[in-house]
Amino acid sequence: MSRRAGILEFAILGLLRESPMHGYELRKRLNTSLGVFRAFSYGSLYPCLKTLVASGWLIEESGRTPDDPLAAPLSGRRAKIVYRLTAEGKEHFEELLAQTGPDAYEDEHFAARFAFFGQTSRDVRMRVLEGRRGRLEERLEKMRSSFARTRERLDDYTLELQRHGMESVEREVRWLNELIESERAGRDHRGPGTASAQPGDEARHGRSGKTDGLPRDRDHSRPDPSDDTAK
Repeated sequence: MSRRAGILEFAILGLLRESPMHGYELRKRLNTSLGVFRAFSYGSLYPCLKTLVASGWLIEESGRTPDDPLAAPLSGRRAKIVYRLTAEGKEHFEELLAQTGPDAYEDEHFAARFAFFGQTSRDVRMRVLEGRRGRLEERLEKMRSSFARTRERLDDYTLELQRHGMESVEREVRWLNELIESERAGRDHRGPGTASAQPGDEARHGRSGKTDGLPRDRDHSRPDPSDDTAK
């Protein structure tokens, strides 16, 4: 399986964990909620769905309402197929959520992982965030070294483009620093006797005093981790 197919599989399982959906709903959520999937098409989505069904992680159900079994034949339309996560699919998704290897730090995979941080344990969130920060700090150092070596040979527009790229990475590193500090503060604030709280509670209820438990930029918007300028 390619890396991109693996990211799509992860996102589909995560969305269907929230609720069953048919293909069009899934594609809409992938495009609108997860910016990294804006370019995905039905040609990519349905083969992945079929693979997940064959693996036993999804089941297909008719979208026809139980009290109107003849609605689809009378209208001349096929009943929409609704995809539902199985118990095995939920277990598989939880295994994927727990993974913190190098792939989790890459641009596209990190964006997908971050979209499901509300379902991810705090320790895993911390490892992914710190891994992503380390990866970007390495990238930034290389960009600065390249800029210092080549700046005398480049025209003003190319230099400005390189500056823009470095500023984008610097901005994401600052954002990651804020997220990591917020996660650490949330852990400290829970204290003893609160281990029964579910992962993601702070993000959903904003216990740290910030909206959704996440830090905000000065313009009150969150950076998009799938922003191509940060690559």
